[in-house]
Amino acid sequence: MATALLTHAECLDHVTPDGHPERVARLEHVLHALEGLELRRETAPEVKEAHLRHCHPQAYIDRVRAAVPETGQRQLDADTWLSPGSWRAASRAAGAVVRAVDMVLGGKAPNAFCAIRPPGHHAETDTPMGFCLFGNVAIGAKHALEAHGLSRVAVVDFDVHHGNGTQDLLWNEARALTITSQQMPLWPGTGDPSERGAHDNVLNIPLAPGTGGAEMRAVYEAQVFPRLREFAPELLLLSAGFDAHQDDPLAQLRWSTEDFRLLTRELCGLAGELCGGRVVSTLEGGYDLASLADSARAHVEELMEAGR
Repeated sequence: MATALLTHAECLDHVTPDGHPERVARLEHVLHALEGLELRRETAPEVKEAHLRHCHPQAYIDRVRAAVPETGQRQLDADTWLSPGSWRAASRAAGAVVRAVDMVLGGKAPNAFCAIRPPGHHAETDTPMGFCLFGNVAIGAKHALEAHGLSRVAVVDFDVHHGNGTQDLLWNEARALTITSQQMPLWPGTGDPSERGAHDNVLNIPLAPGTGGAEMRAVYEAQVFPRLREFAPELLLLSAGFDAHQDDPLAQLRWSTEDFRLLTRELCGLAGELCGGRVVSTLEGGYDLASLADSARAHVEELMEAGR
């Protein structure tokens, strides 16, 4: 079976102002980089509101939908914008992760990558922020628990910014382990190791500005991999942000494309050991177009190799 690639053209209809780092070109570059790879290409469905309600109250869902403008653009906070196509894009983004979980747990694909936008890991229970509207990965995790009856799922977030939204949405979920590595100090300012979740189900790993790939891998080997082995998830979800790359303009970590390749290889190997290789990965950040495209391709190539 081939690695599944889930995306939808409507994810390109979420339009941000000129000069905004989370722009349409990000997804265009990722999709171009994945051309020619032997992937099972799937059209992302619209998400069901019942899936959104696993993480977000109905009042919040209604508020986001009502805020979408008929024309032009509307600003929700300093970083987060809506355009006429934003609701459909966000629906396809969350729907992609739900569908990917169904495919991987249903044996239709060994693993999956969701090439989507807007990203999701900063969206809190009732607060859009950091370019994000809905908690895509957290929604996928809750779907795996509720619809598929899993007992343990794990999320590993290696985006350079702390996944405060995923942490918030899964804080009280004892069946979900949330692990994030992030530059600190850096926006949004969360992610201290003292933030451990309601059930000791959160592990935060701050990395100092300038941290390179070798130091990152040492930290993962010392902290992340042992914690995953201890938890023994039945499904591994990845928040795949590529903005820890040394060329990214929004942060100061010093990872290379090869570091993302090696980290993906290690995580897939661990998934093979713990949960039959079942991995669902979803695109988060990455704002230098060239390094984003290269790193996403390396990431997907490793998913493909692990799925063979």
